[in-house]
Amino acid sequence: MKANAVSAGPAPAPGHPVDYRRIYVWELPVRLYHGINAVCLVGLIITGYLIGAPIRPFYAAEAYQLYWFGGVRFVHFICAFFYVFNFAFRIYWGFVGNKYADWKNFFPITRRQRQEIVDVVKADVLQVKLHGPISAGHNSLAAFIYFFTFLAFLVQAITGFALYSSMSSSWLPRMFTWIVPIMGGEMGVRYWHHLFMWFFVTFIIVHVYLSFYHDYIEGRGTISSIVGGWKFEREKSDQ
Repeated sequence: MKANAVSAGPAPAPGHPVDYRRIYVWELPVRLYHGINAVCLVGLIITGYLIGAPIRPFYAAEAYQLYWFGGVRFVHFICAFFYVFNFAFRIYWGFVGNKYADWKNFFPITRRQRQEIVDVVKADVLQVKLHGPISAGHNSLAAFIYFFTFLAFLVQAITGFALYSSMSSSWLPRMFTWIVPIMGGEMGVRYWHHLFMWFFVTFIIVHVYLSFYHDYIEGRGTISSIVGGWKFEREKSDQ
C-alpha cells in the first residue's frame, strides 16, 4: 500500500506546519499475530506458574469437589497449541509479507543496521542521546532481540511438548519424546521450561515499557499502530 501524505500534530511555530507521511507498517496478519501471541503468552505464564506452584486454597480439596487444576492445565495446553501454530504462521509471513515483516530485518546484516544498534543502545540503555534513529518498522536492535526471542519460543515449545509427551498419544507431543532423556529426565526439562518462563516475564515488562517510551519521545503513533498498523513520518528531515 502506498503511503498517503497527511498533516498531523500542531505546528512547531506559527506559519510553519509540519507535514507527515502516513505509512502502513504493520499488516493485518502481523497485528493478529501480535495480539494472539500476547494473549497466549500471558495465559501460558499465569497457568504455567500455577502448575509449578499451585495456590493452596484452590487445591486443598478432593478432586471430585474441585477440579480447578485440570482446568488450569487445559488452558495451558490450549494456549500452547495456539502459540506454536501462530509462531509458525509468523515465520511464513516473514517471507510473503511487506518489507517491515521481512525475516531479513531480524539480522544485522548491513553496516547501517549495525550502526543503528549502537545508536539505539546509546539512546535506550546509556541515555546519552535523546533518541536513536527513527525507523518506520522495528529498529535494528529490537529486531535482533526479537530473533533471540523467537529462539526462546522454540525452546519453550520443544520443552513443553516434551513434558506433554509422557501423557499424550497425539502425534505432535510424541515427536519430542527424545528430548526428555537428552536433558536428563523430566526434571531437567521442567527446569529449563520454567527458567525460560521468567525470560518471557522480563521480556514483556521491557517490551511494554520501551513501546510507550518510544511512543512518547518519537510521537509517531507507535502504540496506535499496534491496532491500526499506521505510523507517521516527517516529510522534512531538517525538522
